[in-house]
Amino acid sequence: MIHQYKLNGKNIVLDVFSGSVHQVDDLAYDIIENYENKDKELIITEMLEKYKNDSTVNRQEIEEVFADIEELKANGKLFTEDVYADKKFNFKARNTVVKALCLHIAHTCNLNCEYCFASQGKYHGDRALMSFEVGKQAIDFLVANSGTRRNLEVDFFGGEPLMNFEVVKQIVAYARSIEKEKNKNFRFTLTTNGVLINDDVIEFANKECHNVVLSLDGRKKIHDRLRKTVNGQGSYDVIVPKFQKFVKARDNKGYYIRGTFTHNNTDFTKDIFHMADLGFTELSMEPVVCKPSDPYALTEQDLPILFEQYEILAKEMIKRKKEGNPFTFYHYMIDLKGGPCIYKRIAGCGSGTEYLAVTPWGELFPCHQFVGDPKYSMGDVFKGVTNKEMQDNFKCCNAYAREKCKDCWAKLYCSGGCAANAYHASGSIDGTYDYGCQLFKKRMECAIMVKIAESEIEE
Repeated sequence: MIHQYKLNGKNIVLDVFSGSVHQVDDLAYDIIENYENKDKELIITEMLEKYKNDSTVNRQEIEEVFADIEELKANGKLFTEDVYADKKFNFKARNTVVKALCLHIAHTCNLNCEYCFASQGKYHGDRALMSFEVGKQAIDFLVANSGTRRNLEVDFFGGEPLMNFEVVKQIVAYARSIEKEKNKNFRFTLTTNGVLINDDVIEFANKECHNVVLSLDGRKKIHDRLRKTVNGQGSYDVIVPKFQKFVKARDNKGYYIRGTFTHNNTDFTKDIFHMADLGFTELSMEPVVCKPSDPYALTEQDLPILFEQYEILAKEMIKRKKEGNPFTFYHYMIDLKGGPCIYKRIAGCGSGTEYLAVTPWGELFPCHQFVGDPKYSMGDVFKGVTNKEMQDNFKCCNAYAREKCKDCWAKLYCSGGCAANAYHASGSIDGTYDYGCQLFKKRMECAIMVKIAESEIEE
């Protein structure tokens, strides 16, 4: 399968199943576009006619392009077959271990963000804080179900996890105390809205947390519109100085500023650039996922605007890279030379199998976006995963399980997409979230173009 597109003055050809990316001239682009559908002589005739005013294009030049294409094809870098579709991967039978937990340390929050999928941290239930006993058992569950895997990941999530900070510290201390004995290495992440950040939090996170995720939606007007305190006040002025101090103390590493854009700010690049201008270089901006009837929901009419925004972002990143003032955008991080193994590229994030969410009372769910839905309860940290059928369903949730992914050029980059988004959009974890698919494909086109441009800068 071939995917071709033109962006920022570059002709890009992606060979989907080999992962090879080619930047070509106009002639090669046109020939590749017709290569599999038309007779060679017909293509030559058409190219001679199309480029009749270009003195550099003649039959010999066209023949040389054909020769180059055929060589790339022979070397498995162009027009490669889908060797994975017929492998009949038995995903249900594969042995999986748990490698990551999302600990819902607090089902409560000190903000009242209007678009919060977690219903202001309560997940449509009662407010609750995780006890140390439950957290300790969650760590024991992770160790017991991680097999020989050494590196384990734990994300302190909410609600707002800093509302239960003492238990966070106790859980980390316990995990550290058993690392050597159990031959494990824990990597902790803290996701916070920033309101309760202080020197103690900064010192602790810098010592213990591999990564921190800081929630900021960009410009003050945009951020304060939906990310308000329980008293209805905007939180921008409170958190931005704290984030700047936090990031500086981390030597500008091991963090992400994560924002959400909605129908209210389809010009979200202005928010990204605002955050970069504040001094933040590790950035992420996610499309809101909500009911279509919500006033801030993204619409079909927003799509062309969002596509243009992703292109604007890509071009600005290249510009700032050339100027020696780069920043990272999470969704444009792609490895064109290596990348994940084929199982990872097909099966994705591992929700429900390798990755689980834990509620304050120890109940297990496939990921944080399923928490509160009784149909997706998988067990608890005391008895383990008891809903094996559900786990098997998630094992089989992959790029080849979704009918709409069959002919999609991006399926080995998104692994079929987010199971939770698919479920909320279609009613099935094997469905698709079509709106998200369109945004993802645009992001991937931009990401590949950025990587090509960066390689040119480095040369």
